[in-house]
Amino acid sequence: MTESTKPTTISTEEQRRRKREWYIVVAVAVAIFVVTYIESHISRISTNLPAATNVIVFGLININIILLILLVFLILRNFVKLIFERRSKIIGSRLRTRLIVAFVSLSIVPTFLLFFVVIGFINKSIEGWFGIRVEDSLQGSLELGQNYYKAISDRMVIYAKQVGEKLAKEGLTNEDSDKVRAYLEGKLSETGSSTIEIFSANRDRVGYVIGSHVNQNMVPDIPLESILNAFEGNASNFIQTLEKGDVARGVSPFFSNDRKTVLGVVVVSYYVSRSLISKMREISTAFESYKQLKILKTPLKASYFTTLLIVTMVIVIFAIGIGRYMAKEITVPIQQLAYGTTEIANGNLDYRIDIEARDEIGVLVSSFNKMTGDLKATKTRIEEANLDLKRTNTELEQKRRYMEIVLGNVAAGVVSIDKNGNITTINRVADELLGISAGISLGKNYKDILRPKDEHFFNAMMTEMKERGVENLERQVQIDVKDKTIPVLINLTMLKGDEGEYLGMVAVLEDLSHLLKSQRMMAWKEVAQRIAHEVKNPLTPIQLSAQRLSKKYRDRFSGEEAHIFDECTRTISKQVDELKMLVNEFSNFARMPSANPMSNDMNEIIREVASMYHGHQKNISFNFNLDKTLPMLDVDREQMKRVFLNLIDNSIESIDGAGIITIDSYYDKEYKIAKIELADTGCGIPEKDKPRLFEPYFSTKNAGNGGLGLAIVSEIVADHRGYIRVKNNIPRGTRFIIELPVKSI
Repeated sequence: MTESTKPTTISTEEQRRRKREWYIVVAVAVAIFVVTYIESHISRISTNLPAATNVIVFGLININIILLILLVFLILRNFVKLIFERRSKIIGSRLRTRLIVAFVSLSIVPTFLLFFVVIGFINKSIEGWFGIRVEDSLQGSLELGQNYYKAISDRMVIYAKQVGEKLAKEGLTNEDSDKVRAYLEGKLSETGSSTIEIFSANRDRVGYVIGSHVNQNMVPDIPLESILNAFEGNASNFIQTLEKGDVARGVSPFFSNDRKTVLGVVVVSYYVSRSLISKMREISTAFESYKQLKILKTPLKASYFTTLLIVTMVIVIFAIGIGRYMAKEITVPIQQLAYGTTEIANGNLDYRIDIEARDEIGVLVSSFNKMTGDLKATKTRIEEANLDLKRTNTELEQKRRYMEIVLGNVAAGVVSIDKNGNITTINRVADELLGISAGISLGKNYKDILRPKDEHFFNAMMTEMKERGVENLERQVQIDVKDKTIPVLINLTMLKGDEGEYLGMVAVLEDLSHLLKSQRMMAWKEVAQRIAHEVKNPLTPIQLSAQRLSKKYRDRFSGEEAHIFDECTRTISKQVDELKMLVNEFSNFARMPSANPMSNDMNEIIREVASMYHGHQKNISFNFNLDKTLPMLDVDREQMKRVFLNLIDNSIESIDGAGIITIDSYYDKEYKIAKIELADTGCGIPEKDKPRLFEPYFSTKNAGNGGLGLAIVSEIVADHRGYIRVKNNIPRGTRFIIELPVKSI
């Protein structure tokens, strides 16, 4: 596997994502600008406020609202994330939620309390700013200044009219005499005016006086429009603003006696100093500012309110951040621990948690890492111990299987019981002898498994051992096995531990029937050999004597006597021949030649023997079911032919009338055994005769038969390491079963 390297260029998807973010930022900025412009435009139309003021105020309000919405979104996002984490059952989500809720609760209660208190103070302060007294004071001050200017202007017009009337009355309109000048100076001093000017009908200034407290440069020329307007018969007043002050001027025409002709124009001026103007302007500016602030009263409240909300939300977010940080300090190690336990449960003992912490969490993480290391070391030791244990178990299993194979193949039955009487071991031979099954007997008490008669034998032997104080006892008993009684030698041995404690019993059961049968067979062979030797010697002289009697004395008899003589001599010769045949059978039985096994086809031997009976037994039919897969067997061909000849002869003699003889052969691959079964529909064999059927000189036939045929069959099969047994054929007759081992291929 190769490590993946980071790309050096930004992917197309990343570029698209950044473009979308920029589009969103630009759209939000444009939206803020448009909303601010619309609000300021509408407000300026209705209130005539400066555009800059509107833009700043409403821009700040919009920014505050955007920030507030953003903060609310962040708070909601955090809480929604917590909810999803709890629903997803993420480890540590409950603890994280509790910590965040705790921190938010601890911060939000005093924050909201302070929020409402500050809102109250702000409301009171703003209401105080825009109170009726303040507004009335500013309004009164402004009106006072305005009235002051208006009063001065009005007085200037009145003074101008008075001067004009005086001049018209005395006819001093077109001359700049000392009298006029004296009058003007007196009037100037009387009214406190700054300047008095007189213009003739020709629009020329014919009179001009200025107060001592006023500099010539401080009073500008009167606008021509005002002079022309006065010559049209209109009086007026106005204020001229200068750099160092203001000039209040009253312009009034004076008429002829008929009031139809304007004789001239009088202009009276009053100079207002800069200090007074400044105060008046300050009052005016303050009042204008007050009116603007009053218009922005609600937006200001909203701005303060949103600002406080922003501060509150910032505190909440700060509390959430602290809560998440504290929760992270706890839950992240816990999540790592939980994940680590899962990894360890899945068998990954190399997993380690790489988190640096100096508090109790760090101790816990260090303990976890130490535990995983100990677990790995322990697992290694356990695996090594398991390997040793597996090797030991394998050896024990091999030994156990070997013992089972040994016990399964020994000719004797073996049964062991523990100190409580529970069966711990039993082999196949013991199963057959005691009539029980290992599958249901192991682990059970022998008293619950054995038949009453067999239990009596064992109890009696154990009692005798206890009474005699011996650890081994041997007894021969008769046991019923499959409806027959066989002799069994029981060897009972007490089991003791290294310290002499009682562990149980082991019983070895040996079937003596084969031993006794062999002993009887040897005895019969010896008897047959002696009989053949002792009987054969006088038979020939007896037969020769009978023949000599027939030749020498036959002619001496006639009629009935001759018939009787011939019958007697024939009987003697016939019986001698039968005795010779019997002696030959005994001799053959006693001197049975040893087998010379060679590889032969058993099916071919069966067909060869059966062919000898074709055409001779018309009432008896032969059926063959021969297995073509039957392997070659190492047998003595002539002896096996003798086996089948004897069995077929025995079956033919047992059939009275018509019958069927069936010969089957098949191969048992599991046990590597060739089985040949010969079944007939004859009279059958009584159950009581089956145990002795293969003994010499035992026969169920009519008298005169030697009864050695089945004994010879049993001897030949035994010489080939095989077995022969007999059972009833269904529905009638007898079935002989021969089992022969197949050589290893």
